[in-house]
Amino acid sequence: MRRDSRLSRMLHVLIHMDRFGGAMTSDMIARMLDTNPVVVRRTMAGLRDAGYVRSEKGHGGGWVIIRRLSEITFLDIHNALGNPSIFAMGVAVEHPECLVEQAVNAALGSSFDAAEQLLLERFASVTLADLASDVDQRWPTEPDGKWTGPGSIFEHLPKSKDSE
Repeated sequence: MRRDSRLSRMLHVLIHMDRFGGAMTSDMIARMLDTNPVVVRRTMAGLRDAGYVRSEKGHGGGWVIIRRLSEITFLDIHNALGNPSIFAMGVAVEHPECLVEQAVNAALGSSFDAAEQLLLERFASVTLADLASDVDQRWPTEPDGKWTGPGSIFEHLPKSKDSE
């Protein structure tokens, strides 16, 4: 079973977008995530509709983050992605008349619900600014806040107009 990694990937993208300081094309983001630009556009559309990014057309255009990182929580992005299921596990439904299956499903269902509620509360309390701060402590930066060093996406992307 494949894991839904859209939340992780979009948090990753949004932090890079903030540090990039200019528009990032779907192609740039796709290269960063090793995916297809069509997938990027489809996923970013949810973030656009929720008011976290916008797309700029024309030369030098692309996706731009339009909210401060301190104003965006993990829960906001989770919701913008359509509230994907938190757990890959679920309950069995092969024998709904079986009393054992009913008891197992009731116990698991309430446990899953409680765990999901706790996780969503945590998502609501963590902002992208918190995440960026953690990354900044791990990564050398330029005076303008852009990252440098090995592995930086900026080594592989064209410079933005602001950095020239």
